Amino acid sequence: MTDRHAAPTTVEVAERTYAFVQPDGTWFINNAGFVVGDDHVVLVDTCATERRTRALLDAVAAVTDAPVRIVVNTHHHGDHTHGNYLCTDATIVGHRRCREEVERMGIMTLDSIWGAVEWGDLQLRSPDLTFDERVDLVVGDLTVEVRAFGDAAHTTNDVVAWVPERGVLYTGDLVFHGGTPFVVMGSISGSLASLDWLRSFQPAVIVPGHGPVCGVDALDAIEAYFRFVQDLAAEGLAAGVPPLELAQRADLGPFAGLTDPERLVANLHRAYAEAEGTPPGDPIDYLTAFSDMLALNGGGPLRCLA
Repeated sequence: MTDRHAAPTTVEVAERTYAFVQPDGTWFINNAGFVVGDDHVVLVDTCATERRTRALLDAVAAVTDAPVRIVVNTHHHGDHTHGNYLCTDATIVGHRRCREEVERMGIMTLDSIWGAVEWGDLQLRSPDLTFDERVDLVVGDLTVEVRAFGDAAHTTNDVVAWVPERGVLYTGDLVFHGGTPFVVMGSISGSLASLDWLRSFQPAVIVPGHGPVCGVDALDAIEAYFRFVQDLAAEGLAAGVPPLELAQRADLGPFAGLTDPERLVANLHRAYAEAEGTPPGDPIDYLTAFSDMLALNGGGPLRCLA
């Protein structure tokens, strides 16, 4: 079992294009990445804690003396944004709604949900430069195309960082590789559509938001999971069964090996809301969704080793 001090790995997935992979990719243990130019670095996401973000910046410094001048936030969740403040000389780039949500939600450190975590001396820093559709960043002879999905999927503000010259796609949490997807703040239908959008890039390498670096074939299992959730929700709604009861008796089948299986009940809350006409990404009863995850997890805090 991975502990909170398991060492991250820096992987050169293509020339001057890196993934920072943090095992085991569970709650608040995200991946990041960076693209190196002659005179500056573009960083894709920061980390959940001060310690982990400092380790990320040390990993960059081990590869290049060039400074981090730009940080791209793939969405607003704290495991991808909490460490922004440590990038003191960088411009933080994110979707307009990413900035809004970071400002609205603040620092996410609820011990009642996550247990005791070594968060460090976190300070809120939201994106400085925002966009709605696309912004291109030049890094030497490479381009990092930061593109918004546009609809609610994992969240309402998901973006990817695409390096076309290298065929490398940083997806943020549109991709959980080996972990249970989590879309309570987005949508099931939008997440399915996002997978086709990701496939359209025809990437050679995907750096997911959580889990090992992978190829485009990894999207098939994620699609199958979302269809499983949709089908299960339809059955539960037809039978009048609440999401928690449905999740408690569900047979996860091929998805039983995914980490953080308690996310099923939160995803069912979103699937129920969508089936009943709630627009994708609109707020639902998050308090009940998180309470049900705790109940499905045996009543205690969720496993968070950040």
